[in-house]
Amino acid sequence: MLNILFPRMCNGCGNPLLRYEKIICSECRHNLPLACFHRHDDLEMKRIFYGRFPLENATAVIRFQKKGITQKIMHNLKYKGQTEISSFFGLWLGQEISELPEYQSVDMVIPVPLHRKKQRKRGYNQVSGFGSQIAQCLNIPYHENILLKVSRTKSQVFKKRWTRFASEQVFEIKNLQNLENKHILLVDDIVTTGATLETCAEKLREASGIKLSVATIAIA
Repeated sequence: MLNILFPRMCNGCGNPLLRYEKIICSECRHNLPLACFHRHDDLEMKRIFYGRFPLENATAVIRFQKKGITQKIMHNLKYKGQTEISSFFGLWLGQEISELPEYQSVDMVIPVPLHRKKQRKRGYNQVSGFGSQIAQCLNIPYHENILLKVSRTKSQVFKKRWTRFASEQVFEIKNLQNLENKHILLVDDIVTTGATLETCAEKLREASGIKLSVATIAIA
């Protein structure tokens, strides 16, 4: 009855979901432009960070395409409060990489943080569900309060790489010693130039002996 009065809608096409469908309808899921670099040992995403910081592994679930399914999905996640999208992709990726030897050494998952004012305004960090579901699949801790953003910046969407650095995103770490000799999986919603992830990685690398991998929902 509840589903009749308030039908669950697909976050891709906006059509009602069938009883067995979750978050995205079967047709939209079938038409998603997949990245899934971990399936084929594809180095495309890893190449974004070559020469910028050492990286163990890098993968994303989908490719972001403007005016397509993925743009609608990511818009609903970031601006429409559809936080279950984050968990949907986290469970998807987490189940897949939990079977891969290269991810067995990961010790914890850490998300790219939002500034506390921005998170308070939005009400959530759009990457939280993604990261926590991956951590659950890998049976490792998820830490949202280790890497913190302490400066607020304007939207980075239309900025080029050099102007992103000019916006001076500043991060700090709590309990740096707890990261020493750990393999960290750093997660975010989308990677474009990789500038934000690079800034976070450089901060995390203040811990001695640290190893880093990266995972995102989408790659642009």
